[in-house]
Amino acid sequence: MVGNALASVTDWDDAYSNSAHIPDGDAYPARWAERAAAFRATLTAQRRATLDQPYGDGARERYDLFHPARPAKGTVVFVHGGYWIAFEKASWSHLAAGPLAHGWRVAMPSYTLCPDCRIAGITRQVARAVAAIAEATPGPLRLTGHSAGGHLVSRLACADVSLPPAVAERVEHTVSISGLHDLRPLLATRMNGTLGMDEAEAVAESPALLRPRPGAGITCWVGAQERPEFIRQNALLANIWLGLGAATAARQADGRHHFDVIDDLADPDSPLVDALLSS
Repeated sequence: MVGNALASVTDWDDAYSNSAHIPDGDAYPARWAERAAAFRATLTAQRRATLDQPYGDGARERYDLFHPARPAKGTVVFVHGGYWIAFEKASWSHLAAGPLAHGWRVAMPSYTLCPDCRIAGITRQVARAVAAIAEATPGPLRLTGHSAGGHLVSRLACADVSLPPAVAERVEHTVSISGLHDLRPLLATRMNGTLGMDEAEAVAESPALLRPRPGAGITCWVGAQERPEFIRQNALLANIWLGLGAATAARQADGRHHFDVIDDLADPDSPLVDALLSS
């Protein structure tokens, strides 16, 4: 019996282009920034926001911390996306609303962008950010990130990442949202002129080509209306790490594309928030 053939990719730039395939896609960044600023202003007025906390000496080595209205159960760390070349923590503050409603603190770090830093260096920065956040906040940790941020939190679940053992033990679960788990296809994109990856770095920084940390658990979450490459990358990591002994799940969110799949983090009753906090 012969299965259905998969279509080969002939245009890798298009395969990883999101805004061109989302109605009104270019308008999303301004909407995110507006919602985030309003949310941050509200929590600042309530004295529930601790902003621009340093975790290193770099200008972008800062994180924001949002506090629940009651004693915290633990800390969720959200790492933003943007293909490692765009955005910063202040565009995503509103996404803290879901975990906050369940009594979890939410920390959001920025990191140095390419080409000022290589992807391997960003991995190390985010590891330092999580270590600093863990030192500042007691209790369990749960990590999540979107797109390039999904890649970065997945990297922190790899056996070779230098999270302090005491911090790694506190990470209860990781959710990679629309994560990039095999970076080799990006070598064929124009954006790699900015990323500056070679084959060796693409392999070394691809979670799907690495072993999970013993005891790691990960949920790979993607919008069902996303580009085929993101759907493939989502299933890829869950499948490979399952075979390496990790607890994994692969989920597709009905009706969601790459830019609105993260909206469910702001909804306390969403399946995404449940997967993040209950797994």
